[in-house]
Amino acid sequence: MTNRQLHLNAFIMANGHHEAAWRHPDVNPTASLTLQHYVDIARTAERGRLDSVFLADSVALNGNVRHNTHSAFEPLTLLAALAASTRHVGLIATASTTYNHPYSLARAFASLDHLSGGRAGWNIVTSAGQDEARNFGLHGRPDHEARYARATEFVEVVRALWDSFDESAVVADQESGVFADTTRIRTIDHRGEHYEVRGPLNIRRPVQGHPLLVQAGSSDTGKDYAARYAEAVFTAQQTFEDGKAFYDDVKGRLPAYGRSPDALLILPGISPVLGRTEEEAREKEARLNALINPEYGVAQLSAMLDTDLSAHDLDGPLPDVGTTTEGNQSRFTLVTELARREGLTIRQLVERLAGGRGHRVLAGTPVQVADEIEHWFTEGAADGFNVMPPTLPGGLDDFVDLVVPELQRRGLFRTEYTGTTLRDHYGLARPANSHLTGTTDSPATTQKEHAA
Repeated sequence: MTNRQLHLNAFIMANGHHEAAWRHPDVNPTASLTLQHYVDIARTAERGRLDSVFLADSVALNGNVRHNTHSAFEPLTLLAALAASTRHVGLIATASTTYNHPYSLARAFASLDHLSGGRAGWNIVTSAGQDEARNFGLHGRPDHEARYARATEFVEVVRALWDSFDESAVVADQESGVFADTTRIRTIDHRGEHYEVRGPLNIRRPVQGHPLLVQAGSSDTGKDYAARYAEAVFTAQQTFEDGKAFYDDVKGRLPAYGRSPDALLILPGISPVLGRTEEEAREKEARLNALINPEYGVAQLSAMLDTDLSAHDLDGPLPDVGTTTEGNQSRFTLVTELARREGLTIRQLVERLAGGRGHRVLAGTPVQVADEIEHWFTEGAADGFNVMPPTLPGGLDDFVDLVVPELQRRGLFRTEYTGTTLRDHYGLARPANSHLTGTTDSPATTQKEHAA
């Protein structure tokens, strides 16, 4: 028993996280093209008292759509619709700092936060795909360090914009004819390497002050970035030892940025395959793996490793793919270390990655899955988990109906929501307005103290 409460986020993919989910007989492969599909999933997450739902995103048609489903809904648009269909569950959208502008994105997330009553979160990504770059007039993606340098300035500008129109500025005094106290609306006059933004934002400060900031990069640069800005980290580790090392590493970096360890939550991904017995769960996992299309799996692996593996023997070892990439460095390292540690062939590696793209697959009974969650949580390797159902909607129904009650029985997870905002769910403080306190950690952002 622990006084800490773990946190659970539902990571929503179109038909589930297993790459062959769309072929499963319990899945309707075209349902993900409808709003109702996502409404039902979000309501299931809320029924389970989960902290939040999360949508990943890419600004390119990734993967081989010939052999897998693809849902093209833009996350902020979809989450705005889900805000009207739910009351409590948090709504986290992925948006890129490489292919957006700070002003428009600050406005979009502030809008979602207001429309949802304070339930918005932003998963900050720097977009590692080559196809994404080509969709925005570039011949290739910017290198890893350049993307993070841009992301640093981007987030500083967004946070300053969120603070530029204080919520107390709106007085709406009908008798006097004064709608807003303009001394509480300020320009930011940002002039940096990548952006010039005057401000202020044309919408009041978000309900939460700032929407929750989430980050998923696990490279060394990514971990520093998380320690500086993130309030939740979605991460992937295959072993408890790796999870514990990552947890201690990232938490240990926070004091350098004037932050306490409890200011950031670490949520590793898990894909639970549930059965009444462990044998039944393993059989369910095997049935899903039998639906894998090798051509698609190899293409996915090639993208992760930035190396074309299509000409290599599926039953041979992973060839030399180098030691790093300008793409997703943390996932590259995870996959290559997994292949070396267990001596996997390309076919075996494709199968191991099919369930969660490097996240841990837990096949077992609800009690066994709850045991693993409790172990990582109580032994300091996680503050909660990013739950990645192998199929949707059934996989999330199983988790909510079978695992959540077990976690509640152990006193690890809430039985009712006790707050109204996403920050309330995660137990995170509402940030003070830097314009009113005079605090900022952006050397490139000059905040003027005159009225707009």
